[in-house]
Amino acid sequence: MIKTLHKMGIKSNHMYLAGIGSVGLALATWFTSKNKEGAGLDRADRWGIFIGEWAPTFFAMGVALRIEETHRELEESEMESFGQAQGVRSRSHAGV
Repeated sequence: MIKTLHKMGIKSNHMYLAGIGSVGLALATWFTSKNKEGAGLDRADRWGIFIGEWAPTFFAMGVALRIEETHRELEESEMESFGQAQGVRSRSHAGV
């Protein structure tokens, strides 16, 4: 799943931001439920906890994506050094 997310272009920073956003959304949901609904504090707490539980998942996925990014970078640097050792021309950036 992590490789698929990485291939889709999702970066670790995206998941970290989603985790932080989840914490903010949990606070906003708790506050809104507490003040706007007549169900009381218990219901507001349940809404806040429900959305707050998403944050660790997003942070864990961010860590896994960061590990994937690091492995990709290491593989690319190893391939470049291997290519130079074999006399193969290395990749250039933007025609430079």
